[in-house]
Order: sequence, then C-alpha cells, then structure tokens
Amino acid sequence: MDPLSALLAGAALHAGFQLVVTLVVYPALAAAPERSWAAVHAAHSRRITPVVALVYGGVLATWAWVLATTALSGALVLAGAGSALAGAATALVAGPTHARLGREGPRPQLLRRLRRADAVRLAGALLALAATALAVR
Repeated sequence: MDPLSALLAGAALHAGFQLVVTLVVYPALAAAPERSWAAVHAAHSRRITPVVALVYGGVLATWAWVLATTALSGALVLAGAGSALAGAATALVAGPTHARLGREGPRPQLLRRLRRADAVRLAGALLALAATALAVR
C-alpha cells in the first residue's frame, strides 16, 4: 500500500468512527439516567479509550508516512488541517470535558460542550476524508 492510499483508509476509518460517536454513542450517553451516570460514563470511557487510541494513532502514523515520503498538494494541506482540527478538538476540549463529566456528572453545560467539540471533530474528520480523496485522484 502506498502512503496516500493508507491515508485515505485512515481518514475513512476516522470519519466513520466519528459518525458513530456523533449519531450513536453520545446520544446514548446523554440519555443515561442521572442515577446511573457515573457507571455508564465510566464504562463508556473504559471501552472507547482503546478505540480512540487506535483510530487517532493510525491517522497520526499515516500522516507521518505521508509527510516523510510525499510532496504536499493543496488537497493534502487541507486534509492535514481537517485531521489537526479533529485532533485538537479531542485533546483540548473533548478529553478534558469527559474528565469533568466523570467528576461532576451530567451537567447540561458540559454535555453541550462535549457535543460541540464532537461536531468540530466530525467536521474535521469529514474534511480530512474529502480532501484526501481529492489528493488521491
């Protein structure tokens, strides 16, 4: 497999993962009754952490391969911006918000912040996928 094909596969995996989080995982998490929130959120965190590590680690590894071996086009720069946006929203907003949700419970403002960060991540992942598809053409 060449680096651009690997990047396209990683971007597709990432976008699919983010769609599942946005459309399935977070709505189910937000619907958890407050009395069972702590257990539900802890189980969510335990289960999703290895998946996040694999998806984001794979994207990062393919970017390293691309940057080491491929001349950057405008489409690749745009794809990189999408990947960076998703990664930054995860590291700077979603991760810390999950930590606060674990400590403070399902406060509405925290759930809103998490959903906004998730929307940014999804937009970044979809941008990365579309731009990578253009770069591969």
